Amino acid sequence: MAKATTNKAAASAEAPLKGTRVGVVESDKRNKTRKVVVQYKVRHAKYGKFVARRTVLHVHDETNDSRIGDTVEVAQCRPLSKTKSWKLVRVVERSRRVELIKD
Repeated sequence: MAKATTNKAAASAEAPLKGTRVGVVESDKRNKTRKVVVQYKVRHAKYGKFVARRTVLHVHDETNDSRIGDTVEVAQCRPLSKTKSWKLVRVVERSRRVELIKD
């Protein structure tokens, strides 16, 4: 039997990153840091109703590419500061919000 050789780079490019989430940028006021809100629903233990929850993540954006309202994908990384342990992977969808240019 011949062994199937796999290329780790090709396999990692296809597989989703471990610890990734998709959320919306809530704040872009700080340099290279974004505040991303991830919303999800959980079932209430006693009543069975689904309850909306949200998690706010402080995300490292090296290129300052994302803006408020953008849908982004973030991944876990080593702690970069006291509150920042997520990094921006990509901008999934740009916001349709129009920014006013200050003169």
